[in-house]
Amino acid sequence: MIGPATAETRLREAEWLKGADLQKILALLDSADGRARVVGGIVRDTILDMPRARADIDIATELVPDEVIRRARRAGINSYPTGIDHGTVTLRSGSLAAEVTTLREDVETNGRHAVVRFGTDWTADAARRDFTLNALYAGMDGSLFDPLGGLIDCINSRVRFIGDADRRIAEDGLRVYRFFRFTASHGREVFDPDGLEACVQAVGRLDHLSAERVGTEMRRMLALPRVAAVLRKMVEIGLLDFPPEVISSLRSYERQVASPTLAARMALLLESVDADDLQARWRLSNNEVSTALQLRSAADLVQNLKLHEAVYRYLTVVNEALDVAAVRAGWGEAGKAAVREKLFAVNLRAFPISGTDLVEMGMRPGRELGRELARLERLWIDSEFQIGRQDLLGQARIDN
Repeated sequence: MIGPATAETRLREAEWLKGADLQKILALLDSADGRARVVGGIVRDTILDMPRARADIDIATELVPDEVIRRARRAGINSYPTGIDHGTVTLRSGSLAAEVTTLREDVETNGRHAVVRFGTDWTADAARRDFTLNALYAGMDGSLFDPLGGLIDCINSRVRFIGDADRRIAEDGLRVYRFFRFTASHGREVFDPDGLEACVQAVGRLDHLSAERVGTEMRRMLALPRVAAVLRKMVEIGLLDFPPEVISSLRSYERQVASPTLAARMALLLESVDADDLQARWRLSNNEVSTALQLRSAADLVQNLKLHEAVYRYLTVVNEALDVAAVRAGWGEAGKAAVREKLFAVNLRAFPISGTDLVEMGMRPGRELGRELARLERLWIDSEFQIGRQDLLGQARIDN
């Protein structure tokens, strides 16, 4: 069981906290006197010994933004008023960028447009955050500050709203999605009953959320190791609209794959929804959609055992496509292993002819040339790359 002593040991020994650039920033903010502390995800995940893809640094401070900027300038540290209306200044020292936000407390709440005032009350600042496990602070020496008892929830994998869950959601409806994401990432897919009930009650009041914000949460959720049980619950309460068989496919995918990917999950979701619709719903990038569609096409070929074509056309995604195909086809581990062996045995070669070859044989450039080149490519693929260059050219139809 992790206790305060273990938590502080992990914080004191964390490489990110000992870094010279961060220590410099914390020192100029009087962290040694308790006037500034690192807060949020990096503190939480360091305590849990969970790896993080990025070492994002968020600092809470009693100092007002103008004072933060003044001290940074005096110390030769660049400052940027990235969220000055909300009390946030980004400081950059060396390669480190840290978001520094003045302690705040709510004066009036109206969704995301809450009226806040700056202060020095650390408990009030913690109380306006979303979940107790995110209200953990670390001093520059690794000392843990836990004003709301969030450490117990953190080590017990309990994702619990701070205070009244309905009020937290009223402040920002995106917290419904965050509740599900954190339940997947830090809650072992076990729901806090009060939090879940508040989310159920809020489902019909989330139309105001932008597709960009919802999409960001969904992308982060779909990149997690285990998320199918959470997605199923989101469908059950009407927060997501996917058929049960798609959620079952996602569950099967998680059971088969050690490191699930966002792209593969997207490919499985596209079994039930149009790509343009999903892109609009979550503001996905063209690249994200394109990759998912490629995976889906590659999986079609693998599922139909057109392995040479799968390797030839989709080499970069064919391994992920095998995972998707196995789920769709219902292959067991033995069946999947047999197909994998055949995939690895494919000896990929370059298509041995080009349009130039056909032109040199007397064919005019244009649409017909493209069609003939595609026909010859199909013959070559279907032969499993066995037809040689001269035989292909011998089968060319040069009609002008």
